Amino acid sequence: MLPRVADSLSFLYLDMVRVVQDDTGVCAQIQVDDHTDTVYVPTAALSCLLLGPGVSITTRALATLARHGTSVVCTGSGGVRTYAAVLPDSLTTHWLEQQVTAWSDPDRRLDIAVRMYAMRFGADVPESVTLDQLRGMEGQRMKALYRILAQQHGIGRFRRNYHPDQWEQQDPVNLALSAANTCLYGIVHAALLALGCSPALGFVHAGNQHAFVYDIADLYKADTTLPVAFSLHQSDNPEPEARRKFREELRLFRLLPRIVQDLQNLLTPDADTTEPPDRHDVDMVHLWDPQAGVLPAGVNYAPEDT
Repeated sequence: MLPRVADSLSFLYLDMVRVVQDDTGVCAQIQVDDHTDTVYVPTAALSCLLLGPGVSITTRALATLARHGTSVVCTGSGGVRTYAAVLPDSLTTHWLEQQVTAWSDPDRRLDIAVRMYAMRFGADVPESVTLDQLRGMEGQRMKALYRILAQQHGIGRFRRNYHPDQWEQQDPVNLALSAANTCLYGIVHAALLALGCSPALGFVHAGNQHAFVYDIADLYKADTTLPVAFSLHQSDNPEPEARRKFREELRLFRLLPRIVQDLQNLLTPDADTTEPPDRHDVDMVHLWDPQAGVLPAGVNYAPEDT
């Protein structure tokens, strides 16, 4: 499925409701005083349904969502963390195949890493740059960004530290940044699952089941989590405040459609993804052939004379 970036219903978040299937379709019910309000969910128009912690859902509703090819993702409040997902068997492997093809080719993998850097910092990258040089350039840019944000908020020199075994000893900015980044990772994770990509196959990060999540999340930290974290440098309770503030400001970014568009552009830079089709469901499994490409399944390929 290729979610329409221009369609605000490509991703729908629900919370504090009961999702059921009635005679008409899938609906979200909420009890208000002495009556029940009902809102019907446009399952056929949805690519991904995000369920917050206050949602209960019936198996009949899940079955209908699966038939319509809608991915169901269980998230934290506001959709800022991802815990589990139910992916329909009709979900296309198109973007997963694009990801694996690029990931397994060292040249294309480096090219995507370079384009990620250009997207993050809006800067041209010299030709023939190595990944080691790219890491050094990224480190310099981040130090400069930390310095600018520290000066803007009137704090001393800032150094990014993440020590899980010394969590309580960290300064408010580091605590807030870790909390906000966790929220951002959940949103990116949900988008990757909705597209059918593997969160584990990263192009810069590696060795972790969330490597690609970290790659994509890095594209947005300068605009989202970093300003939030530095604004809380005097907070006495930076972690919950960072999560709440990040969630409130997230509405301004429309981040999920932006992630989808950026991901498509990274994996298929020469393709036109400005107006992708609503769906790209796979009705039947195909067969792979190194010469002929994709062949139809359900066909007996034995020679006719046998």
